[in-house]
Amino acid sequence: MTGKLMGTRVQRTEDQRFLRGLGRYVDDVGVDGHTQMLHAAVLRSPHAHARIVDIDVDEVLDLEGVHAVWTHEDLTGPMAEPLPLLIPHPALTHGRTQYALAKDEVNHVGEAIAFVVADDRYVAEDAVDRIRVTYDFLKPVVGIEAARAATDLVHDDVPGNVGARLEQNVGDAPAAIAAAPHRLELDLTIERSACMPMEGRGTVARWDADLDRLQVWTSTQTSTGVRAAVAVKMGLDLGQVDVITPDVGGGFGVKINHPWPEELLVPMAARALGRTVKFTEDRREHFISSAHERGQVHHVEVGFDDDGRLLGLSVDFWHDHGAYTPYGLIVPIITSTQLLGPYKPQNYRVVFESLYTNTVMVTPYRGAGRPQGCYTMERTMDAIAQYLGKDRAEVRSVNFIQPDEFPYDQGLVFQDGRELEYDSGDYPASLEKIKALVGWDDFPTFKKAMAAAGRTVGIGLACYVEGTGVGPYEGAHVHIETSGKVKVATGLTTQGQGHATVFAQLVADELGCRFEDVEVVTGDTRRMPYAVGTFASRAAVMSGSAIHLAAKRAKEKALKIAADALEADPSDLQIVDGVVSVKGSPGTAIDLGTVSVLSNPLRYAFDEASKAATQFSVGDPGKPPVPEDEEPGLEGKDFYSPERATFASGMHAVIVETDPLTAEITILKYAVVHDCGHLINPMIVEGQIHGGVAQGIGGALYERMAYDESGQLLNASFMDFLMPYVTEIPDGIAIDHLETPSPLNPLGIKGAGEAGVIPSAAVFAAAIEDAEGLPITAMPISPSELFELRRHHAVPSEGTP
Repeated sequence: MTGKLMGTRVQRTEDQRFLRGLGRYVDDVGVDGHTQMLHAAVLRSPHAHARIVDIDVDEVLDLEGVHAVWTHEDLTGPMAEPLPLLIPHPALTHGRTQYALAKDEVNHVGEAIAFVVADDRYVAEDAVDRIRVTYDFLKPVVGIEAARAATDLVHDDVPGNVGARLEQNVGDAPAAIAAAPHRLELDLTIERSACMPMEGRGTVARWDADLDRLQVWTSTQTSTGVRAAVAVKMGLDLGQVDVITPDVGGGFGVKINHPWPEELLVPMAARALGRTVKFTEDRREHFISSAHERGQVHHVEVGFDDDGRLLGLSVDFWHDHGAYTPYGLIVPIITSTQLLGPYKPQNYRVVFESLYTNTVMVTPYRGAGRPQGCYTMERTMDAIAQYLGKDRAEVRSVNFIQPDEFPYDQGLVFQDGRELEYDSGDYPASLEKIKALVGWDDFPTFKKAMAAAGRTVGIGLACYVEGTGVGPYEGAHVHIETSGKVKVATGLTTQGQGHATVFAQLVADELGCRFEDVEVVTGDTRRMPYAVGTFASRAAVMSGSAIHLAAKRAKEKALKIAADALEADPSDLQIVDGVVSVKGSPGTAIDLGTVSVLSNPLRYAFDEASKAATQFSVGDPGKPPVPEDEEPGLEGKDFYSPERATFASGMHAVIVETDPLTAEITILKYAVVHDCGHLINPMIVEGQIHGGVAQGIGGALYERMAYDESGQLLNASFMDFLMPYVTEIPDGIAIDHLETPSPLNPLGIKGAGEAGVIPSAAVFAAAIEDAEGLPITAMPISPSELFELRRHHAVPSEGTP
């Protein structure tokens, strides 16, 4: 493949392997060559809140096939201490994390209590069933209302169940609201949901006693984070631990938390037993012991003028972070700052409380607080438009940050602790594109025609800005082999985003090699020991930039070595399809494989007699074979560390039809305009958008975590947890791109991975409200809930009390 690849719809190179069933996931590790592998199972609490009085494992110890059982009493040293608080924050005054195995108390259904290792998973689960635990039951706290009431406490030492309170102010919002010509108040709710990756969590570990070394395979979004945690908890040097992330069947945020208890317990068991040990999470375990998100309640006060221009905005909200806070305050901080979207409210006050409940902990889930913030802001914009009798797009337009105002400082502190400064964008242009794409101006005529046919339709619009590419860094290593093949390693992990394709495009463009000659490895600490991870729409910005810089270094070295060999000036050389030649003189050339041979003064002659006889190349007399400040080999390594996040943006619009009898909601048209700066591969970006929209539809219309008052999750299976099928996703999603390049990185790119899901709750609430003429203030919304909403707002007939 030749020519410029940046911006080209290159087919994904990884797809054939997956489509042919040749993917290799954690549960596939050990299928070949590990016949002595043992399997683990976990005893999980059936209660939401209880003290552990006693754990009796006597019935397990003599069970044939069982090799070991651990409870917290069996853990020692760092393993017996709470798991790390990954992202501390000054406002998180009462942060709490779980133990690898519960100590003294359980705080949600599904919390790990005991860990069993046996010959196979069947025996391990049978053993788990024989463990007897005596509990002293405590009153559970379920939901934000119960947490705020603070009649009962999740943790005895956390007053009012408040883990954190954070306030940020720009200007004087209360005074501006009080003085505004018009004022509104809204109460808006989003319920809990969760990602459901096809592959649950899983970990395999092998201890090599001869090498005093641990190998761990785990389904994670941060292999280097797991490596560091395992090393610390097990008292090992970092260099003694290798973490390999094979294919990952979806992450969506739940696998960014590290370490999960099993990521410590499995390696501990492998070292203790001298055997390879595997744990694979089942689906019910994922429901009750992995992470959830989304659950928040918001109170909005807004003041505005006759044009709908924001004069003051005040938002109080309450965030349900579950029983523990391993990921700190990232989700509510993102909500509080990204809520502003593409607008400039002039005066803004935001206060949130992050609350403990006896439910599964919260960590970021695709969108990570932004869907809640977008929902709050966009519902506010719709309410202003309705109050003034104005077009909803017009009200948004008068509040936009203008293209000539970038960079635009919102005056807030973002999730990375740096200023919330938007780097680039053109929101008016995006609005015009989305209106054209969905047929906004023609919709009133369409609505009248549908009404005449007895059909009810509505249209919704939602705008968002997404902070992407947060630091602190990512690195890359580009190595040109003597075969001419190019091996690329970066430390972040891959969960289906198409990294192998887009990163190869960047290397082929910068280095001048053939796209087909580039091989990309991610998530292997043996190849790239320092990395951060895949989350926050950061892969293309962070690793893409690092790979570009590393390829540039490799190219500079290749040109320098080739120039010596060709007796030419490096500036006169070019690399095309892996061949270095003198510009205008293609006959004077040398391929990259040969350049790689020349880069190493220690070469090898292969023949039948010697097999591998070493040859030493003296080079020029009087010069060292390896020049000063250089290394042997043809490779480049670099790291990219941004000064702050980049800010992508977009707008979604949807037309829905609501059934007059069943209240079923049907999508007639869905449109997206997205700006992620320069596009590396438009096809892959559009695939990310399609997936995000599908996930957003699920979150807006189907998916929720339904707890009862005792803390039991009532829908912890795919029989009960509703997800959209392909029949619920629109056949065609209309997509248009806007490219406003970021000035913050060498490629001018911004992230795209979460964009599709961010505005979903907002855009569907708007469309359903437009169709029904009823206020939509809680999401997700099901047909039964819409039916009840209709009944609640129905005008009583004459004589009806």
